[in-house]
Amino acid sequence: MATVTKETLAQIIANDVKKENLGLVDLHKTRELLMDVGAVILDVRPPAKVVGENAQEAGIVNAIYAPYPKFADSLELLPTDKNAPIVVGCLKAWFANRVMGYLEVMGYTNVYVLDVSIVDLIEVHYAHTNR
Repeated sequence: MATVTKETLAQIIANDVKKENLGLVDLHKTRELLMDVGAVILDVRPPAKVVGENAQEAGIVNAIYAPYPKFADSLELLPTDKNAPIVVGCLKAWFANRVMGYLEVMGYTNVYVLDVSIVDLIEVHYAHTNR
């Protein structure tokens, strides 16, 4: 496993500090990132926490279901472009914050955390697609 240097960690922190709200985004900003720049949405809820559909099953464009704690099994689904915008969501941002940190250590530079439940994003998606 690669060692994270002090300089790498300092750069990750500096990048996060530049982001509004340290990278926490609301539904409006998430929709903007998704629709305007093609952000990937990562639904990282563990299977036991998913009631109904996950974001990918719900048909949200660019959504990937990569459940925590099996997140490492989903790495091949991530964008190859380390600058691609990624919004990570779960129920209360606990797992999403962890995954954001993992992605940043892996070199992703444009990672955000949905500050509300991803269920809210799915419901907004349903409302806009008449589902």
